[in-house]
Amino acid sequence: MAYKGYFKPQNPTKYIGNPIQIMYRSLWERKFMKFCDSNNNIIRWGSEEVVVPYISPIDNKTHRYFVDFIVETKTPTGIKTLLIEIKPKKQCVEPIKKKKVSRSYISEVKTWITNTAKWKAAHEVSKNRGWEFKILTEDDLFRKRK
Repeated sequence: MAYKGYFKPQNPTKYIGNPIQIMYRSLWERKFMKFCDSNNNIIRWGSEEVVVPYISPIDNKTHRYFVDFIVETKTPTGIKTLLIEIKPKKQCVEPIKKKKVSRSYISEVKTWITNTAKWKAAHEVSKNRGWEFKILTEDDLFRKRK
């Protein structure tokens, strides 16, 4: 999933921010960008345009979390704003404790602890602003449409 590049929108006026500087950091993010750019129900969207401060449980310091996407959508009752994070499903569940602690397990635990702190902060910011925070995984991005 480690693939990055610049995304050129077909509808640059929908983009929040500079439409010539849109960078994706995975093919999953690029797929979501294409969806946002082409979906008529999405009024505006941006990538890494919202910064959420959070305290890391790892070092107990304040850090900045650049949420993957902000999306404004049309709904039957008006406009809904969502903060969206794109993550592999594996990173969205607590790592299973292993009998032998390895470097990879320690790394997985640190990632989990950091992500949960980020997501808690994003939920709080979203709630305070009347937005919604969602985490999308490969299950959401590659779901077969009926």
